[in-house]
Amino acid sequence: MNTAFQEQELLKGLAGNDKKAIATIYKDHYNMVQTLVTGNNGTPDDAKDIFQETMVVLYEKACTGRFELSCQLKTYIYSVSKRLWLKKLHYQKKYSGDVEGMADTVPVEEDLDRHESRDAEFQVMEKAMQLLGEPCKSLLEAYYIEKRSMVDIATSFGYTNADNAKNQKYKCLMRLKKLFFTQYKT
Repeated sequence: MNTAFQEQELLKGLAGNDKKAIATIYKDHYNMVQTLVTGNNGTPDDAKDIFQETMVVLYEKACTGRFELSCQLKTYIYSVSKRLWLKKLHYQKKYSGDVEGMADTVPVEEDLDRHESRDAEFQVMEKAMQLLGEPCKSLLEAYYIEKRSMVDIATSFGYTNADNAKNQKYKCLMRLKKLFFTQYKT
């Protein structure tokens, strides 16, 4: 089995939340990222954070089903990690200017921009959820995150039936949507 095929299989596994594929990617590439980060003003905890963010970027790309590596997986992970780390150093005012060896990486700016945009949207959603208040917050979490049935939610929240719980969920969702877009515009 050739390396390119194995790497595509790993990406398919990652997209499918296959623990073995995730563990393989981690085992094969974490030390490289840790060396990069700790060798450039970072701590082992920074390396863990950067690797996790890199895995999120890779996961999002793999889930599209259209992502094809134009380089080795190692090169892609290194490139994403290096750019994430440089951005973090820049924000911490520990880095400015070009880094030696940057030409050795593949362009991943579009992937990172998309990742940062989604991350910002999640932060806005989290803030909107906090502003939403109870019982709406708990009701939406029960349905969308915990994947509980409307019958179960009706019983837990004291609604007379599942239809009433569903109606309340809709009202809560509309309030959340309004809060989200109000926050998103500011």
